[in-house]
Amino acid sequence: MIIKLTEKIKETKIDNDKAMAEILTKILNTEQKADKMKEHFWGIYLNARLSIIKIELITLGILNANLIHPREVYAPALESRACSLIIAHNHPSGDIEPSEDDLEITKRLIEAGKILGIELIEHLIITEKGFYFSFKGRGLIK
Repeated sequence: MIIKLTEKIKETKIDNDKAMAEILTKILNTEQKADKMKEHFWGIYLNARLSIIKIELITLGILNANLIHPREVYAPALESRACSLIIAHNHPSGDIEPSEDDLEITKRLIEAGKILGIELIEHLIITEKGFYFSFKGRGLIK
């Protein structure tokens, strides 16, 4: 599902994790209460100037899990000719610390991006209250 973006968001240059976390928190908070309690996994596709091309909901999981595959994450990147991407998901529990699965999928997506020439520049974990964890900020993405 492609998230409809305003022109203001489309023109936004993503040069820090806080700006992206704020945009995603707003998107999450437009969801119905029942859906907020499920894990959402988004791809944020960027052009060469780090401006948003599109944001796409890749999967909608259950309370504490989501099935992610590099094919589903990178297909929209190829389709939209993205230079780089950010991935993000929410933790309905409110705990922003990454799980072992979060760490593993990040590694897999970085490797897939290297093969495709589309750099994964950030992975964010957000909560509906606006708290977030930045993989890049913690040195987990270089």
